[in-house]
Amino acid sequence: MTLSVSLADQIALELRADIMAGRLLPGMALVEVDLVKAYNASRNTIREALHRLGQEGLTRYVRNKGVMVRRLERSEVRDLFVVRRTLELQAIAQSGALTDAQVEGMHNAIEATALARDREDWRAVATHSLVFHQLIVGLMRSPLFDEFFAQVIAQLRLVFCAAIDEQRFQSPWLERDREIYALLVRADKPAAGKAMSVYLNDSERLTLALFT
Repeated sequence: MTLSVSLADQIALELRADIMAGRLLPGMALVEVDLVKAYNASRNTIREALHRLGQEGLTRYVRNKGVMVRRLERSEVRDLFVVRRTLELQAIAQSGALTDAQVEGMHNAIEATALARDREDWRAVATHSLVFHQLIVGLMRSPLFDEFFAQVIAQLRLVFCAAIDEQRFQSPWLERDREIYALLVRADKPAAGKAMSVYLNDSERLTLALFT
């Protein structure tokens, strides 16, 4: 049975994808009249889509300004990393041998990250790296966790936009993603879990440093 997706759901998903891709940045206004024209939708549909993004922690209403893409606080970032540790480490711990589809998906995400790095497109580097980590959570085969984690990494994407030197901030992670991927392919879950734990500790430290 296929569940139908409302127009408001679809618009919310597309706006979230724009956040993930770095096209919508913290502080940007989401103007109703512009979105009505862009999506050929009613005001009520646009308001419903924006409300859903607000529930996902991606937008907020500012009096006299309307709906804007959120800027996250330091305490919220700490919480996001609590979630990341819980889901990503658990996904690795309970994973079995990777299927061909899982190997291909992770490989493609890493190669996309490498291509973006070669182009020095650091926003795309961040996006594709987060996709790789979403695929790790996908090892649990839980659509509910997949949807929840998609919201988590979209919030993280907004935080990464605060990096003044994106190249310096994003450069360290590709090779570490490759290492984790190789360990998962070899089904070395203890080593993959340890590598991921260190990765998340370092990522949290550097991300929190953006607030100083």
